[in-house]
Amino acid sequence: MWLAQGLGSVLCRGGAWRKKTRPHVKGAGEEPRGPAPLGAKLTTRRSVTSCEGNSFTLAFDFERWQPPPSPLLALCTFLVAEKHAGDRSPWKPYLEVLPKAYSCPVCLEPEVVELLPGPLKAQAQEQRARVQELFTASRAFFSSLQPLFSEAVEGVFSYSAFLWAWGTVNTRAVYLARGRRPCFSAEPDTCALAPYLDLLNHSPAVQVDAAFNEGTRCYEIRTGSRWGPREEVLICYGPHDNQRLLLEYGFVPPRNPHACVHVAQDVLVQYLPAADKQTGRKSSILEDHGFTENLTFGWDGPSWRLLTALKLLCLRAEEFPRWKKVLLGETVSDANEKTSLDVAQKICRHLIEETDAVLQKVSRMKAKETALVTQLTLVETLRTEELKVLQASADILHRLLAASA
Repeated sequence: MWLAQGLGSVLCRGGAWRKKTRPHVKGAGEEPRGPAPLGAKLTTRRSVTSCEGNSFTLAFDFERWQPPPSPLLALCTFLVAEKHAGDRSPWKPYLEVLPKAYSCPVCLEPEVVELLPGPLKAQAQEQRARVQELFTASRAFFSSLQPLFSEAVEGVFSYSAFLWAWGTVNTRAVYLARGRRPCFSAEPDTCALAPYLDLLNHSPAVQVDAAFNEGTRCYEIRTGSRWGPREEVLICYGPHDNQRLLLEYGFVPPRNPHACVHVAQDVLVQYLPAADKQTGRKSSILEDHGFTENLTFGWDGPSWRLLTALKLLCLRAEEFPRWKKVLLGETVSDANEKTSLDVAQKICRHLIEETDAVLQKVSRMKAKETALVTQLTLVETLRTEELKVLQASADILHRLLAASA
């Protein structure tokens, strides 16, 4: 009922949505398009003016707070306040279908985060620090809202409530750029929650175009796939690898074609000759030219960036003056090509052994830490998918080395 009042009913045209009298699904092949009207979205503009009608909570005049809150803080404040309002909130039907908790790494227990791959663990710890810093910096703002609540705001705006609101925005918001409003800080105001679009799940196998249409005043999703009657309509959140999907959305899809395993800087140099006195200089060159990140193993073997970094690191002393040729993709010597493949194979084996060890540890923890089974299963899924990727890369490296022998 709430969705129908806010959006009208839905007509799906080959993966598309329009307002109609009652839900109906047309045959595939028609123009795929899915609009959600602007009035059905939750934006900072709506959070400011939500005191209209029978809304209970946000009669907030943000313009009187100094320093002004960020757009993200405004949305989080709205969500916490509306959830606290319970039956008095017109957003209750939407809030009730949201997850009670999220599975992004920032929401995981510390002992579970420790089981994540090194690069993802570092990102998760940075993300957690940013969220905690935002919450701490916002306490004075929350305290200033006390006149609006009969309960103590410390209980309303607890860290767990704020983390839930932050997770809602981070995992479910769409990009919707708007001009800066003076009642908010200078941070970009680009997030909007569209309850209608929350119903659509991710698949890496589909293609979509998503953007706000100024002409129709709707946020539209156009799919490149055809959908039959009663089929679940899927969209793609982007060509993200599993670590990115887990970090930002809290899930890991099986057989993701974009899946890859990231190689950390310390692992990258672990199997280089210890006698190489130029390793430090080589590492500096890689850093200066942006070759210390996005070094990965994928379904099709080591990435070009990873092999390029290894080729430069494996240059012999007499070859080192030609390091620029390596960055341009040129071959310096057959020996350098073979050595870099050999190091890549050793790194791949190391990561396979590490992943196997973590999977065994997860299995033991699941038997003992029953309260963490759901979180541990998420890590298990990620590590299992990464093991498949590493094994595929190992097979490719074996063939490449055999061909170069």
